[in-house]
Amino acid sequence: MADQIKRVVLAYSGGLDTSVILKWLQEEYRCEVVTFTADLGQGEELEPARKKAEMAGVRQIFIDDLREEFVRDFVFPMFRANALYEGVYLLGTSIARPLIAKRQIEIANMVGADAVSHGATGKGNDQVRFELGYYALKPDIKVIAPWREWKLNSRSKLIEFAEKHQIPIAKDKRGEAPYSTDANLLHISYEGKVLEDPWVEPDEDMFTRSVAPENAPDVPQYVEIDFEHGDPVAIDGVGMSPASLLAKLNELGGAHGIGRLDLVENRFVGMKSRGVYETPGGTILIEARRAVESLCLDRGAMHLKDELMPRYAELIYNGFWFSPEREMLQALIDESQKRVRGTARVKLFKGHVRTVGRKSPTTLYNPELATFEADTVYDQRDAAGFIKLNALRLRLRGMVQKG
Repeated sequence: MADQIKRVVLAYSGGLDTSVILKWLQEEYRCEVVTFTADLGQGEELEPARKKAEMAGVRQIFIDDLREEFVRDFVFPMFRANALYEGVYLLGTSIARPLIAKRQIEIANMVGADAVSHGATGKGNDQVRFELGYYALKPDIKVIAPWREWKLNSRSKLIEFAEKHQIPIAKDKRGEAPYSTDANLLHISYEGKVLEDPWVEPDEDMFTRSVAPENAPDVPQYVEIDFEHGDPVAIDGVGMSPASLLAKLNELGGAHGIGRLDLVENRFVGMKSRGVYETPGGTILIEARRAVESLCLDRGAMHLKDELMPRYAELIYNGFWFSPEREMLQALIDESQKRVRGTARVKLFKGHVRTVGRKSPTTLYNPELATFEADTVYDQRDAAGFIKLNALRLRLRGMVQKG
């Protein structure tokens, strides 16, 4: 197979793993490597990745700013579903993979590459997410997954290879290899090192996007978020682009210690994994969205959305963004959002976000119906027949049980 590959597009971060993969592809496959680095708002300077690629002899280097596309076309559609994997995880890593795969295939078509490559391990979910995306968009593409091929099957061997080939190795504050992280505008995740023991609490100095809740300000902050068609469009009355808005929510949430999650999750490949996440803006956003939806969505529509949400979240977690079933669910979800307009007022305090107000020009909430005071709209005597009709099957069952 090595003789058949002439040009490969590598999803390249410039970190240890992909830097080693770049050199390994050049040696093992004797092919031209084209690097692609996506700016998804990970908060890192990306020019060092360009310089590392140039030092490795790469001639075609792509560094693309995909922040607006990421939030507009991937994060926001996912949030319209209020998607949470296993009830808590906001899918920050999962939702980035289909966009990276999409752009990687576009570049492969541009440069005439016959293969693509990624740095996901053979034990993780990302290999599935990347490759399902590749095959959905270019069914005949060849995929090189080094972690499933090479003999560098441990971090120590990876470091040994890097030192042999003079590949720079990042260090953390203690002079050790850092946690395995994935970062974008929606979140940052941490895995590995002491986190592999689910009993051990993470070190506070590991966190980068939020203060410790106990060290957050002693005064709460109130924030108003405006929505149109289910998507946030403004904060405190100031209109913003999708990426700018999420970045602002990250800033606000991080300052109040919001959005930390310590989770043992079920990977698609079958094993359990412990990860720690920071998703400050996303945590605020999902709270505010549900507040506005509570006014605008009919009961049946809202309950159906809640029933479908775990299935939708699982599809994204497992890598099926480009599947027909996800697109079908998305069409249903988007239809439900046409009248979701309004403003949520949330209170940020010591690691918590709580809705304290909501309003909408398309609200279905009617205070004349909901009031406990006397009214002329709802005849409470009608409830007797309603209850008896709903109790009929229960009464019949009770009669049978009593003989």
